[in-house]
Amino acid sequence: MIVLERPSGLRLFFALRGSILPRIARSLATCTALAVLVTVSHGVLFDWKVTLTTVPFSLIGLALAIFLGFRNSAAYERYWEARKLWGDLLHRTRSLARQVAALLADESSGLPAALRERMVRRTVAFAHALRHQLRGSDPAEDFARWLGPDEARAIAASSLPTDWLLRRQAEDLGRALREGRVPAPQAAEVDVHLSGLAAVAAGCERIRHTPIPFAYTLLLHRTAYVYCFLLPFGLVDSIGVMTPFVVLIVTYTFFGLDAVGDEIEDPFGRMAHHLPLDALCRTVEINLLEALGVAERPAPLEPVDNVLL
Repeated sequence: MIVLERPSGLRLFFALRGSILPRIARSLATCTALAVLVTVSHGVLFDWKVTLTTVPFSLIGLALAIFLGFRNSAAYERYWEARKLWGDLLHRTRSLARQVAALLADESSGLPAALRERMVRRTVAFAHALRHQLRGSDPAEDFARWLGPDEARAIAASSLPTDWLLRRQAEDLGRALREGRVPAPQAAEVDVHLSGLAAVAAGCERIRHTPIPFAYTLLLHRTAYVYCFLLPFGLVDSIGVMTPFVVLIVTYTFFGLDAVGDEIEDPFGRMAHHLPLDALCRTVEINLLEALGVAERPAPLEPVDNVLL
């Protein structure tokens, strides 16, 4: 995620950090160079005058802008829903840690302090497990830090570590309930948040594994390129030497919208505009270690080159 103050005035036009421009620079250069050639040749291609008016480009451009806007709205909805799910994860993990550390902290119940700590640390491991699952990375190092050796080895054989961790949490909670160490109302409150974490993981999996239909994206992508490649032939007879400048603006808008939609469609990656899952997991670590009363806690992650991962 880009962490940068919004530039003001003329600086807004020259800001590259956080801009989609580097990603589409090659396409912009190609279309602008083509527009220059068309302007110099006055729209003549191999002794054949390509005659196009602005009317079809006006109609197609309007439709293309609407469809690109709709597609970007769908992509941003996925991005925002993913952020809400991770916001709910923060809420659930904090509430779970508070209940485990406070409601189940009555030593007269005989509930071991080690069990409470293990449940909180498993909750931290859940956040890391979900992050690695969504990004396709290796969670072994984080599991080794937050789980015991036996659990770290056992979870490595699991096909879905997030579900494995929630099952272990439920097993410990159920065992304490059956042994009479935890009152049923308190156990039910804790289980609500375990179910909430399962819902968060399922929602993130749905976004990760259900992209916007490829045929829809491909149609818009191809149409945008064909439109921008043919645009100089429709403008050269009416605006002359201004054709490259107008083509540059139009292609920047259409290619930029297309590229932004591509980038935020899957919000869980490690690109500049994706969600900062590393930083969110670090927040979970800090909050839950504080709930356990641990004095030495890691510092929040800071942006690197204005990018927070």
